[in-house]
Amino acid sequence: MEGKSITAKWYAVYVKSRFEKKTASLLERDGVTVYLPLITTVKQWSDRRKKVDEPLFKSYLFVYTDLRNYFDILNTVGVVQFVRFEGKPVDIPENQINAIREYVGQVAVSNEEISIAGLQLGQKVIMKYGAMKGIVGNLLEFKGKQWIVVNFEMFGRKLPVQVDKSMVEPVSD
Repeated sequence: MEGKSITAKWYAVYVKSRFEKKTASLLERDGVTVYLPLITTVKQWSDRRKKVDEPLFKSYLFVYTDLRNYFDILNTVGVVQFVRFEGKPVDIPENQINAIREYVGQVAVSNEEISIAGLQLGQKVIMKYGAMKGIVGNLLEFKGKQWIVVNFEMFGRKLPVQVDKSMVEPVSD
């Protein structure tokens, strides 16, 4: 009886939350081709800002393998399951993986470089109008062209508030 030819394909693998990088590293160590699409974001803490590489798809990564390695991959720390349909692992077309790679390349523009009307992420701003007039906070996030999220410290706690960008102005040092 003639054996069926086995060829490698891309598969999506579901992994434990926040285990994407660790699991990808372990699989690569074992000789598996892995693609973990990462995007760089700027995280704001109360005392600092830092660029962080985060998975584009939380709890997922892609492996290029034939199914002879199925159980070895499943037994890797962090792996929960292959993405399946009707009980069988679903292969992902190469053109979809390439589209993801292209998208990640386009998203590589850092949030630090984004500004709206002279405002920058992490910048101190002051409310100009309304009940919060005069309160200073840090610009945390842009929400489209008109809205921003400002992190105010009130009552000893951080309070993120979404406001119209016209309601704030930069605080001059």
